[in-house]
Amino acid sequence: MKTKKILIVMGSGSDAKFMTECAKVLEGFSIGYDMVVSSAHRTPRRTREIAARAGEKGYSIIIAGAGGAAHLAGAMASETILPVIGVPLPSSYLSGMDALLSTVQMPGGIPVATVAIGEAGAKNAALLAVEILALSNRSLHKKLMRYRQDLAGSVGKRK
Repeated sequence: MKTKKILIVMGSGSDAKFMTECAKVLEGFSIGYDMVVSSAHRTPRRTREIAARAGEKGYSIIIAGAGGAAHLAGAMASETILPVIGVPLPSSYLSGMDALLSTVQMPGGIPVATVAIGEAGAKNAALLAVEILALSNRSLHKKLMRYRQDLAGSVGKRK
């Protein structure tokens, strides 16, 4: 059984269509994860509790995906010292730009790593998490190097 290292949090169940990309990447690297729905605005107590207890539950990194005001990643980061990676999601009339700006504009002192909007961001959030974990895991480091070599080898090939 895989140790669950990553906690993926979504602001809404409808965000799963994007955040499954994150899960696919983690599965490809055999990294365990849990995926939960908790809203910074609609369930703030639950969100605070999830973030505050993530470390004691054995998670190493939190990936938080949300659209609109996208306060989720910042709310999670304010309650933990674990690295938090924010994924802005396109769930409004502004195609995710509002979520991007909300996620990337954290004030100094409580960092949130921010990736691209949508599916690409979810994928990159997982890859960033893999890179962080690979710093202290030689086997994972080798898998990541192979992934990068395969990625480079795929350039110019037709699907």
